[in-house]
Amino acid sequence: MAATDGARRPARRDAAGPAERAEPAAPPNTAPVPQRLLAAATRLFAERGYDRTSVQEIVEAAGVTKGALYHYFGSKDDLLHEIYGRLLRLQTERLDALADSETPVEQRLREAAVDVVVTTIDNLDDAMIFFRSMHQLSPEKQKQVRAERRHYHERFRALVEEGQEAGVFSTATPADLVVDYHFGSVHHLSSWYRPGGRLTPQQVAGHLADLLLRALRP
Repeated sequence: MAATDGARRPARRDAAGPAERAEPAAPPNTAPVPQRLLAAATRLFAERGYDRTSVQEIVEAAGVTKGALYHYFGSKDDLLHEIYGRLLRLQTERLDALADSETPVEQRLREAAVDVVVTTIDNLDDAMIFFRSMHQLSPEKQKQVRAERRHYHERFRALVEEGQEAGVFSTATPADLVVDYHFGSVHHLSSWYRPGGRLTPQQVAGHLADLLLRALRP
């Protein structure tokens, strides 16, 4: 899984790309205040860790007051919750659209498997922050996030089960294990993938989706 809270892990060079990850550009001061706060919090949490970033540092980086932060977000905890929530909402929306389409189940599952990898890589800091710091959310928010993630995984698993019932996929491996196998790979992306490397997000996603489908074919 991702590294423990604190300073960002030392950069390393590997087959996926260069050692350093490009930092996201800060939004202009004309951007809406919530967007500026989320961008500043994301950058600081990724660089320093959630527990080593103060509210004062966030508001200074965003160019707003503490009053503005507390107007839109009740706490630093709320910022952490929203950083992951926006990614999960995007992924759930896209999965629902793919799952409800009329295409063959094997194509739908492959597209869903590709999409969760690409959207995770496109929002790599969000994913890294979440898996590194989820335990620091309040118990109530942790429970909410787990329920939302469970809904996503159940929708993904339903595609596997649909294909198994139709005889398109093998039933030798339980659908739950198939889902855990793929999402284990997704959850580790932030620990090794570096933008700008030899493999594009789409290529990484295609390889992982093909591994999943090969494991399911009769």
